Amino acid sequence: MGSNEFRFFLSCDINLPVTFRVERLEGTLPSINSSNSGIDSSTDERKPELYVECGLYVDGAPFGLPTRTRLESMGPSYCWNELITLSTKYRDLTEHSQLALTVWDVSCEKDEGLVGGATILFFNSKNQLKTGKQKLRLWLGKEADGSLPTTTPGKVPRNERGELERLEKLVNKYERMQIQHIDWLDRLTFKAMDGIKERESCRNGNSYLYLIIDFCSLEHRVVFQESGANFLLPPTVTSTNELVTVWDPEVGRMNPSEHKQLKLARSLTRGIIDRDLKPSSTERKSIQRILKYPPTRTLSGDEKQLLWKFRFSLMSEKRALTKFLRSVEWSDVQEAKQALELMGKWEMIDVCDALELLSPVFESEEVRAYAVSILERADDEELQCYLLQLVQALRFERSDKSRLSQFLVQRSLSNIELASFLRWYVFVEFHDPMHAKRFYSTHEILAESMTKLAPGLNGEDGSKLWHSLVRQTELTAQLGSISRDVGNVRGNTQKKIEKLRQLLSGLLSELTYFEEPIRSPLAPRVLITGIVPSESSIFKSALHPLRLTFRAENGGTCRIIFKKGDDIRQDQLVVQMVSLMDRLLKLENLDLHLTPYKVLATGQDEGMLEFIPSRSLALILSEHRSIISYLQKFHPDEHGPFGITEKCLETFIKSCAGYSVITYILGIGDRHLDNLLLRDDGRLFHVDFGYILGRDPKPFPPPMKLCKEMVEAMGGAESQYYTRFKSYCCEAYNILRKSSNLILNLFHLMAGSNISDIASDPEKGILKLQEKFRLDLDDEACVHFFQDLINESVSALFPQMVETIHRWAQYWR
Repeated sequence: MGSNEFRFFLSCDINLPVTFRVERLEGTLPSINSSNSGIDSSTDERKPELYVECGLYVDGAPFGLPTRTRLESMGPSYCWNELITLSTKYRDLTEHSQLALTVWDVSCEKDEGLVGGATILFFNSKNQLKTGKQKLRLWLGKEADGSLPTTTPGKVPRNERGELERLEKLVNKYERMQIQHIDWLDRLTFKAMDGIKERESCRNGNSYLYLIIDFCSLEHRVVFQESGANFLLPPTVTSTNELVTVWDPEVGRMNPSEHKQLKLARSLTRGIIDRDLKPSSTERKSIQRILKYPPTRTLSGDEKQLLWKFRFSLMSEKRALTKFLRSVEWSDVQEAKQALELMGKWEMIDVCDALELLSPVFESEEVRAYAVSILERADDEELQCYLLQLVQALRFERSDKSRLSQFLVQRSLSNIELASFLRWYVFVEFHDPMHAKRFYSTHEILAESMTKLAPGLNGEDGSKLWHSLVRQTELTAQLGSISRDVGNVRGNTQKKIEKLRQLLSGLLSELTYFEEPIRSPLAPRVLITGIVPSESSIFKSALHPLRLTFRAENGGTCRIIFKKGDDIRQDQLVVQMVSLMDRLLKLENLDLHLTPYKVLATGQDEGMLEFIPSRSLALILSEHRSIISYLQKFHPDEHGPFGITEKCLETFIKSCAGYSVITYILGIGDRHLDNLLLRDDGRLFHVDFGYILGRDPKPFPPPMKLCKEMVEAMGGAESQYYTRFKSYCCEAYNILRKSSNLILNLFHLMAGSNISDIASDPEKGILKLQEKFRLDLDDEACVHFFQDLINESVSALFPQMVETIHRWAQYWR
């Protein structure tokens, strides 16, 4: 039985008599005054003789005759250990049935023989029958009161419970085998408990007397239920706000009648009839509604049946294929065979839908092979946009040498950029404990296939090409070693920079001039020949990233940032999405001047980033007080708006709009003025994506990071330029909404990745992303929705205080 299952009996079904055991008394029996009886108490050594009277009360009234135990005179610990069986059965008990227990001493006069009494309910607050040992505190000098509410409750009040009561509750569980028995540890534990009992006894001065009884236990818990009640109606057990998990043995099982009806409806003999079926007007509307569902939506049984019924009439609708394949019962061999035949005749689907067929939802090798055949139509530029996700999709394949793996390798052989990135993407996953073998297999296929390539137009044979890619790994290993050495240097950043240049000019001088050119990992078509020590530096941050300038074979230079000690695979994913969204916007003739700089993870805790000359908004504002003053330095124009050129201001506005939309959709968090950068030409862009999909370390983050200084640079919230900014935002948002399925499919393929913000809860993360697209609204409603978001972000004053605190943290770093 799983840990979440709760098996139980109903009390109304138990035709057994109520049984319990009266065990013993604990504590010191109070002295009885016998002077009234005419006996000299100084000479009378009366020996108490005790018995327990047990009475059942149902809803406050006595039920049946009380039962007595035998007399017990062996003090001071009076132990009856007697099994009591009442004439009443469990099925006759009500929710408020209780047991009244009174201890009597027959050695005294009748009016003075009462020791004390207590009552206990049979069912607990969750309406479950109590089991195991129960310790009842007696009310001295009072007979047990069976009325409701009782005046003699045996339960120790919550505010008086101490360590002893907690331990006794655990012992009860231990005796019912709910706690594992470990002999050596149990002996130590019970010995320690005896010491605690002695201390508690001394502290309380034996002021209380307790009666120990033991309720019998059945195989499963017993839940109260009145005879003849309909269990399908909300029972009393759920009358409180507490949730009780119950075990239903039929959960997950198929309903035989529904299964038979489904088989008849989908039988192959109906294929002749279904071929000519056409949906009615209502059915057509239902089908169109289903086809608009995002790829994250699960189809209901009725929706699956509707798609299967009209499968033949839907074959000309390419959008319907993925939904139809979701409606197929793949465990039925004949149905699966028919579905695959129809798939081959279906209208050719788009690449976006092919990506959905590679998700973990579809396990059929034929379906996944069909998806790969669609991907073959994509050009190299488009394929590179999805390459990261296609490599992650290898996790969901059924074999190491799948059709997808072979396709990626074959396309890489004719494009060195694809080959280089494919190699790095699989190389980084070698540390994945579950799928390392699969990624290593793809790496081996790529190596073997490339080394067999014949010389190309430039004279390079396959072996030389492969060697040029392997040398990238050697370079990153040396850079990692340098990063560690520099990080170990004590002192300020300047001392670390001096150490870096000293290493490049001395021990590692071979890095200043390579024996053979190496393909840049970030841009494989660019050949680099060495590092320029005088132009290399270190950033002032906790991990001390290296900023390196490489000579290029064509005479230019390329600058990169090398980070060691940080997993940048999440940054790699976000920048890939920025690049993809930039492409989607440009296809709709909207260029928002984004800066999708290159990022490449070369290990679990290292990677390279393209260095873009820029300054953080925090630095700009501290030196120039405003963004406009900074831009006037590079693009002055006396006749232009705010003293800068129209082109520069337009670039700034567009880039602000683009990143406002993208950071909102991807749920980018931890935005502050130090990770908002501005280029000299007016392009604003974001860096450092440690929090995505709605996660943010700051409290109450605004929907978008649009600070007051950015709005002021547009002339304020009432200016025409700010209005233009909002117009670009709404236009970009609606364009990207059209490609929501593509973006959702790409994130779904990342579900098995080791990226922190996705791996923690892939399903929740993808649903958050889907919510950002507001697919329930039309374009016009989305314009109003997004404008409200912008206004909300601008008016959010609280983040400005957090911004100041962050600046202080940066200052003292």
